[in-house]
Amino acid sequence: MAVPPAYSDLGKSAKDIFSKGFGYGILKLDVKTKSQSGVEFATSGSNNTDTGKSGGHLETKYKVKDLGLNFTQKWNTDNTLTTEITMEDQLAKGLKLSLDTSFVPNTGKKSAKLKTGYKRDYVNVGCDLDFDMAGPTVHAAAVLGYEGWLAGYQLAFDTAKSKLTQNNFALGYKAGDFQLHTNVNDGTEFGGSIYQKVNSNLETAVSLAWTAGSNNTRFGIGAKYQLDKDASLSTKVDNACLVGVGYTQTLRPGVKLTLSGLIDGKNVNGGGHKVGMGFELEA
Repeated sequence: MAVPPAYSDLGKSAKDIFSKGFGYGILKLDVKTKSQSGVEFATSGSNNTDTGKSGGHLETKYKVKDLGLNFTQKWNTDNTLTTEITMEDQLAKGLKLSLDTSFVPNTGKKSAKLKTGYKRDYVNVGCDLDFDMAGPTVHAAAVLGYEGWLAGYQLAFDTAKSKLTQNNFALGYKAGDFQLHTNVNDGTEFGGSIYQKVNSNLETAVSLAWTAGSNNTRFGIGAKYQLDKDASLSTKVDNACLVGVGYTQTLRPGVKLTLSGLIDGKNVNGGGHKVGMGFELEA
């Protein structure tokens, strides 16, 4: 049995069908480079076509292989500085430790989070401690896997209020070309998804969600088709008749273009549709 995924990655294959390849309402440029010394740089800029707001960030990553340490520093246009230090497979195989800090110079606001994770065959557990002056919040999750079956639990506990603020369960099954995922969040939010890799070129997914006390069921159907080795087409539609279409083309190694659009099927002639474009450069 392989190592099961983290709780946040349960149902990821279906989630990717509905999220990757779509960026409507946004014009985005991503640039990634790497120096000869091994330092990785990532720069991103975006503009929201609805609000006109622009934003961006600069990120650097550096690895100290001898010590198993990764340093990541990030600055964004909201003037927030974050630093993350990660150590993996050093104290014990499968153990990952991280310290994530952030600082806002304009306000002087500071925050820190200690993250721990451990994974091996049949089990993947994690515990994060979100530091707060009033009292830390503990986030914990565990996933057990056996012969394709997956069961997970996630919680958040506010020590200042001595209150459980998150209480989530998940159950799923994963085969070679088929995945099933169901979840219950706080006893009120119910969801499920099915993912199937039909063949080497076609992937499909179905997503369902509803809230206790409401008759409104939300669902969506999505698919991704690999046109050739350099191009793919993604489509999705939900019960609100919102139709999303995305086209991704690798123009050359390290250069990728993404075009996407969202059409309101209930108001085709009324306008309000969205388009988006993304451009990725990597060297």
